[in-house]
Amino acid sequence: MSTKSLQRRGEFVPSFFNDLFRPWDTVFDTNGGSLMSTFNPINIPAVNIVENKNHFELSLAAPGMKKNDFKIDVEGNTLTVSAENEENKEETNEKYTRKEFNYTSFSRSFSLPDGVNKDKIDASYENGLLKLVLPKTEEAKRVASRQISVK
Repeated sequence: MSTKSLQRRGEFVPSFFNDLFRPWDTVFDTNGGSLMSTFNPINIPAVNIVENKNHFELSLAAPGMKKNDFKIDVEGNTLTVSAENEENKEETNEKYTRKEFNYTSFSRSFSLPDGVNKDKIDASYENGLLKLVLPKTEEAKRVASRQISVK
């Protein structure tokens, strides 16, 4: 296991625990939520991060989006992935008009390890999965792993 990792910024408790206790927070109004927000949770896409010898791969589940909906920024050692999508539907009949709209947005930020080549980050979106490849610098690739014996 590597000591270098991508981490979410600004959170003390991991997302798993936030997601686990979110329904109770809204029922008991501990975060300013309401009972109705229990039935309409905010969707933040799940992220998988894998470290290989030559790069990190970040996969973000965001079905229903288009590649143009995403905005990916690198500022200093922070990678931010955000998206906005607005959908409007209108159905007109001689007796009624029905309008529906849906607005989806999210933003996720990650701290980049020192060994990432920020100028060569690549992103692709296919079948509801946004993939970012974060290549390592040549120096980071050369770091040899070694096994340490227990005395």
